[in-house]
Amino acid sequence: MSTVTESVDVHVPVRTAYNQWTRVESFPNFMKGVESVEQVDATHSHWVVNMAGAVREFDTEITDQHPDERIAWKSTSGQTEHAGFVTFHRLGESDTRVTVHLDWKPEGFLENLGCAIGADRRQVKADAQRFKKFIEERGSDTRAGRGEVETPNKRV
Repeated sequence: MSTVTESVDVHVPVRTAYNQWTRVESFPNFMKGVESVEQVDATHSHWVVNMAGAVREFDTEITDQHPDERIAWKSTSGQTEHAGFVTFHRLGESDTRVTVHLDWKPEGFLENLGCAIGADRRQVKADAQRFKKFIEERGSDTRAGRGEVETPNKRV
């Protein structure tokens, strides 16, 4: 497994940052390689990604969600195995630290090589910076997903 953790400080209130992050259909606007994300229901989504010409589809499930604090997920089917969480920390009235933590299983030579040279870390860092630009330029979120999901036994 490879683990990546990156943080970015955004100049928007925590509620705005959280609400935008829960708008998964907007991910292609700031996540390189994400072609589409379809929200299937309150806790499930379907992803199509294209990384260096390798197209993969997978489904995810939200496993833990607390508005303005944390959202966690895991893959449930498809061509990639991963889990992660995003936390939102209020730094001030209009400033939030967004931290992305991702655990994923690289497959094949190229993905393992990419992990070895830090390509996954650079990608997550660049995506976080693009999220910062995206949300700060908008100044508001595009839709809220304010539901709560409790994990029965453990957190991701």
